[in-house]
Amino acid sequence: MISHRRQARVRRTIPQLLNGVRSEIDSDMTEPAKRIRITVGTVRLEAELRKTKTADQVYAALPVKAAINTWGEEFYFPLPGIRDHRETATTQVKVGDIALWGAGQVVAIFFGRTPMSVGADPVPADRVNIIGKVVGDATQLRRVMETSTILLEPA
Repeated sequence: MISHRRQARVRRTIPQLLNGVRSEIDSDMTEPAKRIRITVGTVRLEAELRKTKTADQVYAALPVKAAINTWGEEFYFPLPGIRDHRETATTQVKVGDIALWGAGQVVAIFFGRTPMSVGADPVPADRVNIIGKVVGDATQLRRVMETSTILLEPA
């Protein structure tokens, strides 16, 4: 059995603890997601970055213009100097996902099947850290697969 004095102390402490948790949650919920603009040839898309350390580092490196490579329906390009914190390391991605492959310091944008795909979803060649998602129709990038450069900038 808990004494009345201890029960009173617990009743005073719990609201203080909850206020700290609430303010931390509120700041996460009120901070808007960082948005970027992706331009490849005539296609312009926007994307939202996740609230991760890796995504923050990518955002801080913008704007960046780079030569792009293709692997199936995936664009990838180098972005040196970004540390991969591996918050979301996975081999399961969806169309529209934007990821960092830390081993190669490469950003990848998935807009369809890749050579490793079995079904409709893209499959990266190795584990990647998902840092964001295209807002809208990422498959529009299929129209500009012959374009040689990509521009990422804050939206």
